[in-house]
This record gives sequence, structure tokens and C-alpha cells, in this order.
Amino acid sequence: MQRARNKPIKSTTTASVKHLIKQRGGGGRGGGGGGGGSGGDTAAMEVSKPANDNSLLTDMQEPSIDTDKLSYEIFSILESKFLFGYDGDNNNDDPKITVPRNLNPKPEPEPVNSTVPGSIKNQRGKICILSIDGGGMRGILPGKALAYLEHALKSKSGDPNARIADYFDVAAGSGIGGIFTAMLFGSRDGNRPIFRAEDTWQFLTKNAKALYGSSALVKRVMRTGSSGTAKLQRVMKECFSELTLKDTLKPVLVPCYDLKSSAPFLFSRADALETDGYDFRLWEVCRATWAEPGVFEPVEMKSVDGKTKCVAIGGGLAMSNPTAAAITHVLHNKQEFPFVRGVEDLLVLSLGMGQLLDVSYEYDRIIKWTAKHWARPAALISSDAAADTVDQAVAMAFGHCRSSNYVRIQANGSSLGHCKPNIDTDPSGSNVNMLVGAAEEMLKQKSVESVLFGGKKIDERSNFEKLDWLAGELVLEHQRRNCRIAPTVAFKQSVHRADQKTMDKDIGVTARER
Repeated sequence: MQRARNKPIKSTTTASVKHLIKQRGGGGRGGGGGGGGSGGDTAAMEVSKPANDNSLLTDMQEPSIDTDKLSYEIFSILESKFLFGYDGDNNNDDPKITVPRNLNPKPEPEPVNSTVPGSIKNQRGKICILSIDGGGMRGILPGKALAYLEHALKSKSGDPNARIADYFDVAAGSGIGGIFTAMLFGSRDGNRPIFRAEDTWQFLTKNAKALYGSSALVKRVMRTGSSGTAKLQRVMKECFSELTLKDTLKPVLVPCYDLKSSAPFLFSRADALETDGYDFRLWEVCRATWAEPGVFEPVEMKSVDGKTKCVAIGGGLAMSNPTAAAITHVLHNKQEFPFVRGVEDLLVLSLGMGQLLDVSYEYDRIIKWTAKHWARPAALISSDAAADTVDQAVAMAFGHCRSSNYVRIQANGSSLGHCKPNIDTDPSGSNVNMLVGAAEEMLKQKSVESVLFGGKKIDERSNFEKLDWLAGELVLEHQRRNCRIAPTVAFKQSVHRADQKTMDKDIGVTARER
């Protein structure tokens, strides 16, 4: 809103006012100075008399720039004092309002491995978000990135027991990314995660042949995907047994597509804590998000109280890149994230499955393809294109703070070399070894960035360097939270399963009655 009247005070008037104030101060200091004081007052009145008395009165009543700065300073201190525990530049308990200082001071660099006392700009903190794309065997790539990040967190924090879940506030994963999310944030004791980051990519290498290894003939005899589905179900039950969404350490988001309602469905810890109607068994959630059509069978599932049912297929079809869903969840969840104002208060890591630039689609061959031949490549193209679209949109949403608040780790395609369209379902040793090598090469590569209105470019930093930088930022944010008066996050708490059994035993309630 523009000011209707904000004229600068004329130089003659300013001089007169200053002289008048000075003379009044002098008269006060002189006490009963007699004729000298009287003569000074007369002189001051003569000098301060303007050509137009109304002009002086009007100019003195109008707000000046200095007044605006002082008002801004007062309200900034009051707001910070009562909302964010501001302790000012003073070390005492009674900060004073001083002369207005520069409102836009240059930020001073802060050491990465030191605890920084609470200051205005750090009081809200940053919500740390992890997002993992959907895919199949290419999940080895983000798995390797997670393993390196966890190693960097241990090194920078000095804590040999540091885990991914200790430093991220929200995690979202689709397809194999959803399984990685459950592995890193699921807990049996309500305190520590079940798996290490290193276990994520090893899960794929150990179970590849059991999940994808059936020959085409066997699949036709045993119905499509039934052998791999049984193995997947058994492995998921072994990993998570009786755990549900409530048994995750932090808010998690795992998508699937519900054939019953013909709409995407998002499994959420926050919703599960609100009502048992949205609490699902964790192994079924993993089964649902990885139920890729033609590879694994759909899963018919229901909530723990039996009131919510769905027929789920893979989350990659509905949301191959869940980064936008995770950001939206944080921005609109004021109960758990009360101080978030916008994307500038977020620190996001998004892990991609790699760009298949060298997939072979020779025109002379694909021109002869039928619908059957196009089924697998079309799903792959659709999934990767949707993931890239979300990446572009998120990068644009972050705008100029994109380089400091949003990190996307993605293989640029050259490391994957020549690969077939079935790269995600090929369990052969050669494909597994190629993907492990590609993951290690990806970390050494210059990272690929989405540029605001500019497509994509190769960044100056490697993915190794970006993950190292991110680990430092995560550790620093973790340290700062110990210095803040107001909590950065206020997670909903759930009663752990062991504690619930103890409570039920004490009051004589059976699990069925509960």
C-alpha cells in the first residue's frame, strides 16, 4: 500500500526544529540563568519562525523514514522476544531497544560443526524432508546414496550410531522407495529404526532373483507374478511382522493406487495416529506400493480396524516422485510443523532412479511393436517423465532458494550405459553388477539440476559433494534445535506396542476388546 503523504521535511524547517530542541535543552541545563536564558529563547523563536506556521506543523506530524525504521525495530524485537525467545545482541536478561540498525545486514558464515546460539533467523529452523522415487532394480542407486549420506552423518556428528531417521522430519517413498522409507523409519521399540541405510540397496541385491527370477514359462503356468508376489509378501512379513504405520519414528507418506475408488491413496502416519481407520500393517503398505502391474499381483487390504478397504497397485503409477506430496503435507500440517511459513523453511533431499538416456529404442524395431511390446517401456517412460515433471515443478517453487533448500540426486544417464527397457525387472547378475557400478559412478558425477525456466543443466558440484554439504546442514540444524526455546516440530506421539500390551494387562483389556 502506498503512503498518501510522506513528503521529506524541508531543510530550513529541519534546521529550525533542531535549533529549537537544542536551545530548550540548553535552557534546562542553565537552570535560572536569568537574562541569558530569556534572550536565547527569544532568539530561538525568531529563528524557528517559518514563513508558514501551518507548514511546519504539517511536516512534523507526517511519518518519516526514520520513524518507520524505529517502528519496524520495536515490533521485530517484541515479536522475536515473545514468539521465538530472542535474546538480542546483549548478554543480559533485559535487552534494550537501541538506535535502528541496518535492516538487511549481510549474513555471517557459520561453522558447520559448531552449535550456534539462538538468533532471530534461526528460531523457526528448517523442516528436513526425504523423498525417494519409485522404481524397481534401479532402487540400488538411491540406496547407495542413502548409505553414503548416513556415513557422512556419522562422520560430521561424531555419533557412530547416527541414522537417517535421526535427521529427517518427514519421509516419503513410492514403489521401492516406499519400502526403503519403511525400512529406515520403522521401529520395534519406538526409539531406533530397524534397518541401516546400507541395508536398503542390499535388500535388492539379495532378493532380486527371488522377486523377479521366474521365467516367462513359469509365470504363464502359475499366473502372472504369483511366484514373485508370494516371495515379496513373505519377505515383507519377515521385515515388519506386526508393525503398523503408527510404529514409524517420524511422519511417513507412502502412495499406492486404489482400484476400488479409482484414485491415488496416500498411507500416512499422521492419519493413522488420528484414527485406526487409516492405520495399516506396514508389510501390506510395502506390498501395495510395490505392486507393479504385470510384475506383482494387486493386494486387497484393510485397515487394522477393518473399516477402510482398498485394492492397491503400485505407487509408481500414481506418484513416481512423491516430493511434492511431502512438501504439501508439511506446509498444511500446522499441528506438527507450527512455524513453517513457506518453502524457505524447508530442506529437501529428493533421490531419483537415474535417467535412462541410453535405453535402446531404435525406430526400425519399435515401429513393429504391438501393444504387448509397448506395455513395459510405456510404464517406464511414463514413470520417469512424471518424476522429472515433479522435479521441475518443485525447483520452480523454490525459486532463488533452490540451491540452498532443495537437493536432487539423480544419475545423468551416462553412468548407466546401454541398458534394456526391462532394467527394473532384470535380476541377472550382470544387471545387478551394472547398477551397483552405476550407483558408485553416479556419486562421482556432476549432479543434474533443474533450472528455473531453463530446463536442466550439469551442476558444478558432484553428487558426493552435495551429499556432504547436506549432511553438514542436517547436523547443524539438529544442533540448533537444542538452542531454541520454541520447538521446530511437534510430532504426534503414539503408544508403542509393548507399552500398549502392558497397559492392557494392567486394566484387564484383551487385544480383541480394544
